[in-house]
Amino acid sequence: MSGVLAAPSVSAQQPEPPSNDTCQTCHAEPSMTRADGRPVVVPPDRFASSIHATLSCVDCHTDLAKTTDFPHPERLAPVSCAACHDEPAAGLARSVHGMLSGAAALQCTSCHGPPHEIRPSSDFQSRTHKLQIAETCAQCHSGLAGPGARRGPAVAPMFADSIHAVALERTTVAPTCTDCHRSHDILRKTDAKSPVHPPNIPATCGTCHANQHRLFSDSVHAQELAGGNPRAPQCASCHTAHRMAATASDQWQLSAVEQCGTCHREALATYRDSFHGQVTALGFTPVAKCADCHESHRVFRVSDVRSSVSPQNGLTTCRTCHPSATANFIQFQPHANKDDPERSPALYYAARVMNALLLGVFLFFGGHTLLWFARERLGPSDEGERRG
Repeated sequence: MSGVLAAPSVSAQQPEPPSNDTCQTCHAEPSMTRADGRPVVVPPDRFASSIHATLSCVDCHTDLAKTTDFPHPERLAPVSCAACHDEPAAGLARSVHGMLSGAAALQCTSCHGPPHEIRPSSDFQSRTHKLQIAETCAQCHSGLAGPGARRGPAVAPMFADSIHAVALERTTVAPTCTDCHRSHDILRKTDAKSPVHPPNIPATCGTCHANQHRLFSDSVHAQELAGGNPRAPQCASCHTAHRMAATASDQWQLSAVEQCGTCHREALATYRDSFHGQVTALGFTPVAKCADCHESHRVFRVSDVRSSVSPQNGLTTCRTCHPSATANFIQFQPHANKDDPERSPALYYAARVMNALLLGVFLFFGGHTLLWFARERLGPSDEGERRG
């Protein structure tokens, strides 16, 4: 007899982990519930269609791998998605969603759906499919309250009416929430690493609007933004962040004039006094507005030879609407200020004379009317007395 002992078999050292069929013996039953009444049923057909269908139950519920007694304890160790999805889990942990706590805290299943029914993002029925993401985000960002509802900025209704949402109905190339905010490591817009931090917005929008980004990158607005000016405009300043409208619509074009005026208040006031401004105030768009003269993305200072309103390019710009314009035509001041004697002396004094003339006319005829009224009311009552 040899003195060497045979090593015990693996099966003798540890029990065989339960198979999925073993787990489904109980969990396929619709009546399967916890002690508190919560269901623990795992529909076989839904699990078979999920992205996790190739996994064993014990791959996620690791504390059952060594269990031989069934039914198993009701409370199991929490499943860690990070065991397989470490990068998404790390991104969620440092995101604005990961900073939430209590009832408002988000878990992987908050967006991906029930753990046993998670489908790949390429599946149209997946909650993270390109065409479903906006609806998934609306669970928290709709502005509606309900039992246990999480409340975030109510931006979903704005996005639903935007040109991006309309485009999504026709093509998956159009952007949705995750294209701008990312999917897991969503940061506050005040965070310098966020793709929607104001200085980063042009590059974010530029992933789809490359030509507009190229034009904007050389503009005076981009220079101010890069220089740290917090009030410098970027894409969302003019187009808004979620309620993007078609730039060809009358509503957008008229509102864009007011948007420019949030920074250029004096220019807006003088524009409103001009013929162009008076017509747009009536709601008509086939007339020159800010972007028609200054351009929309490639905006430069008037002193810059690249500017569409520089002395070198002004006539060409005016001829866009006035083909017969001559060199004398551009002597017209579109932003002449009647209240600035140094900038527009002729207009300033003409306006003062006109105001004085109007005031004199109203005073003269107002006094005349009052005297006539007094004569009629307080004068003699009959013709004889008036003659006497």
